Amino acid sequence: MSKSVNIGNENGGKRSPGRPRSARAHQAILSSTLKFLESKENGFADLTIESVAAEAGVGKATVYRWWPTKAALVADAFASSVTQKLHFPDTGSVRKDISLQMRQLVKILRSRRGHLVSVILGAGQSDNTLIRAFRDRFLKPRRAEAYATLRRGIERGELDASLNQDLLLDALYGPLYMRFLIGHNTLNPAFVDDLCDLVFAGTETRELPGSSRSLASASGAHGAD
Repeated sequence: MSKSVNIGNENGGKRSPGRPRSARAHQAILSSTLKFLESKENGFADLTIESVAAEAGVGKATVYRWWPTKAALVADAFASSVTQKLHFPDTGSVRKDISLQMRQLVKILRSRRGHLVSVILGAGQSDNTLIRAFRDRFLKPRRAEAYATLRRGIERGELDASLNQDLLLDALYGPLYMRFLIGHNTLNPAFVDDLCDLVFAGTETRELPGSSRSLASASGAHGAD
């Protein structure tokens, strides 16, 4: 039988100091969602709002008050559990800032949370609401931080101002998800270092021998698409 989280008032109906009841209920719902989906026997289709509410010790209406859809709940549950670990540092080097954050992402993908990512991405191929919620609630905030990190690099003169930022980020993070999902090779910190060496070499303003253009000069062509 599921364990319920007691979110009622204590001390004869008087609210005790500390975390507000609504905050405790909010966290209980997110924790219940994570617990369900981290089991390898369960998938997105198996999750119901009813089961989450029962596990968290709240009513369905409480869940729907914060999350209009199951997809939004799942995306938020994942995002809330990893966001603090995925902030970009500011070391004074754009390459180091991004490589350190990428290492953290790899660590998450290789942990229990990685199973949840595979559940979301797998189910999201046939459920547009889920993949859209994942983009809006997890990827876009991380992308916004990445843009800010690149802007710092541009201001310090490390990167060309005409750099195609989306192309650079896709070149860095796309291979991580490819190795994670397909498993054709090792996903580890050494891969992050090699990938950063390769991609950031292409951001140099001068053209490298044998290359027709760098990522920086490619931005004009892609911007015209």
